[in-house]
Amino acid sequence: MTVPAGTGTTYTFSTPPSNIIREDLEDYVYKISPLETPGMQSVGRKGKFKNTLHEWPVVELAAANANNAKIEGDDTPNDAPTTALRLANYTQIMTKTKGVSSTDEAVTGAGDIQKLAKQVLYGTQEIKRDMEARLMGSPALVAVPGAAGTTARQTAAIAAFLQTNVSFGATGAPAFRSGSPAAVGGGGYPVTPGVPGTVRPLTETIFKQVIQAAWTQGGNPKYAFVSGTQKTLISTFTGNATRFKKAEDRRLIAAIDVYESDFGQLQIVPDRFIDPGTILILDPGYAEIGWLMGMKNEPLAKTGLSMRRLVSCEWGTIVGNEKAHAMVAAVA
Repeated sequence: MTVPAGTGTTYTFSTPPSNIIREDLEDYVYKISPLETPGMQSVGRKGKFKNTLHEWPVVELAAANANNAKIEGDDTPNDAPTTALRLANYTQIMTKTKGVSSTDEAVTGAGDIQKLAKQVLYGTQEIKRDMEARLMGSPALVAVPGAAGTTARQTAAIAAFLQTNVSFGATGAPAFRSGSPAAVGGGGYPVTPGVPGTVRPLTETIFKQVIQAAWTQGGNPKYAFVSGTQKTLISTFTGNATRFKKAEDRRLIAAIDVYESDFGQLQIVPDRFIDPGTILILDPGYAEIGWLMGMKNEPLAKTGLSMRRLVSCEWGTIVGNEKAHAMVAAVA
């Protein structure tokens, strides 16, 4: 076929200098970046912190003694007092600074992405993702006290507190706490990064061992937070795994959402921001986040034809008692 000479086409009128055909650009914005933060949603909320270093006491009862027996009428000396271990963590400031020109604010754009209000919304969502990544990070994410003008404070991840019910790869070790850097039982906050160790395959035996260890210590874990890779591996477990779509839905499906362990049900929760080689098995009654300053956005000084906003918060992680939780590190 032949197009007659002089026939105008869309190619003619969409090419400079005759670029007059209007674009067909949707106002709907297809934002695919995930916003789910299951770790933050599952742990408790401590509320308001009063300082950049937050501390809490941990009490552990004496070991059970099956031979606790006294002679009738006997006088008895005092037993050792029940004391507390003092733990701590620092807060961490997270920020996003968004700025647009006055012209950007005046023009019409697709979905108004260029406007300051939309940029502030995106900044808030980005901080939320950053918080989840820190909270659910590897045992290497320890607390950093910071130094004036040179080093930012950092809050330790949940994994950095876990030392008892843990499974590491060969050469792996938990984070050490301040106050006793050469011993696992020291007080304070995690200061020396943990080492996950040599990566090994995830097995159901490893998974069950740490669940039992947490139960033995007195914990009742409810959630296992896993990466996408670990979720698919757990779905192949054949032991006491009951495949449920929901806890109340008994239809057999191909994925495990609830794992029926010997020590209670454990909900398997995929988390896009968890350290990919770490599985966190948590009792939500013993993990919290707290705020020194809640999420806010503030205008910055206007010095010309632009506007800027600072989105910020200051928060910290609390692990009430690490023995209530469990962790598997260095698995693939």
